[in-house]
Amino acid sequence: MTEDFYCEEVLSDNTKVEKIYETKNALAFYHTRPFYRVHIVAIPKKHIPSFTNLDDNDKDLFFELMEVVKLLAKKVESEYGACRVLTNLGRYQDSKHLHWHIISGGKIN
Repeated sequence: MTEDFYCEEVLSDNTKVEKIYETKNALAFYHTRPFYRVHIVAIPKKHIPSFTNLDDNDKDLFFELMEVVKLLAKKVESEYGACRVLTNLGRYQDSKHLHWHIISGGKIN
């Protein structure tokens, strides 16, 4: 995998994704290799390496992204009865681009 799958593949349209929701600054889509029965990814369209790399100039973008995450989490919770929202940092982060997972259900293999 590349260092930033989301910029290099998804946002550049090299890898097609099933989009769920999109705003001016955020994109949400079904994970290309889901680990859970419901596995959605939400990303900013601007490259931000990680949650800990957000700066003061990113506040509006971050709030917009969080609104997308909240909307989708609420939808998943309503449809499936439960939802988890998470982001990974450091070695846990496969792609070095801020992203949130909205997941529900058991792991799939």
